[in-house]
Amino acid sequence: MRWMRTLGLIMAVLLGIALTGCGAAGPEDKPAAGSADGQFPVTIKTAFGDVTVPERPQRVVALGWGDAETALALGVQPVGAADWLPVGGDGVPPWIPADKRYSAPPKMLGTMEVDMEAVAALEPDLILDTRASGDKERYNLLNRLGVPVVSIPPGGESYLTTWDQQLDMVGKALGKSTEAAQQKADLEAKFQQAAAANPQFAGKTVSVGAKMVGSYGAYVNGGSRLEFMERLGFRQSPAVQALAGGNFFIPVSPERMDLFNADLTVMFPIGIDAGEIDKDQMFQSVPSVREKRAVVLHDEQATQAFSAGTAAGMSFAIDKVVPLIAQSQAG
Repeated sequence: MRWMRTLGLIMAVLLGIALTGCGAAGPEDKPAAGSADGQFPVTIKTAFGDVTVPERPQRVVALGWGDAETALALGVQPVGAADWLPVGGDGVPPWIPADKRYSAPPKMLGTMEVDMEAVAALEPDLILDTRASGDKERYNLLNRLGVPVVSIPPGGESYLTTWDQQLDMVGKALGKSTEAAQQKADLEAKFQQAAAANPQFAGKTVSVGAKMVGSYGAYVNGGSRLEFMERLGFRQSPAVQALAGGNFFIPVSPERMDLFNADLTVMFPIGIDAGEIDKDQMFQSVPSVREKRAVVLHDEQATQAFSAGTAAGMSFAIDKVVPLIAQSQAG
């Protein structure tokens, strides 16, 4: 249960960060006109200005949530990485295929607090930080190392870089835009196939939440979990979204458990065992739960994939989570 305890700590920190908007950025980066994919230099637009990668990077350090996984999926092995989920060891989640895994484990560098001395000692020629806090001080510390730092996209928000923005930015920085575009197309096609196979999802409301130690919360204002549901045809519960404000996650008190009532309720644990959700009488009293229109994610890998917000993670979650959703909507 190490990953659950650590993810709980990370999530607790993230929930304390004031967020605004849904993290949508401007148009996706595309290879510069007149340049072939894989040719350098390339320039990536970020929240801190244009960043130029002069030549194909050989020593990549991946610090943002999902950056290492995205690089691996594109065939590049970072020399240093942050284990955000975390899965332990070399930080590679189970949905990365064997032929894309590390031949030599990377240096693990922490999550929220990065060991800058350890980063410098790796002598990177590219730092990926595309799904991160977007904090100016963090960027300045990384930038002092004198190598390109690809941070969050223009107009992006803290930790809300979307999977396709991340794929576009990392792909371009690594000279892998063609591969990134193919992965993007494959995932979009997979979502379309899942939605077409389950027309009963279309237009139904969904409430997505999490239970932590002693509290519940619901997701609002976009984010990867809600995007996952929306691509399947669901729409965010208006009752939950009405309370969103500028955050991406709102606390739900025992008196407002009715907020989880929708055509479908999806709940997963953070830092606790999923069985605690099953045994919670407050949760069981929600009409959608009582009427078996709820999915509680018990499988750790499925929960990780649903929360990862990466292209590979979402693809894995379609395989693992969609059948559970379809079962709950069979009636």
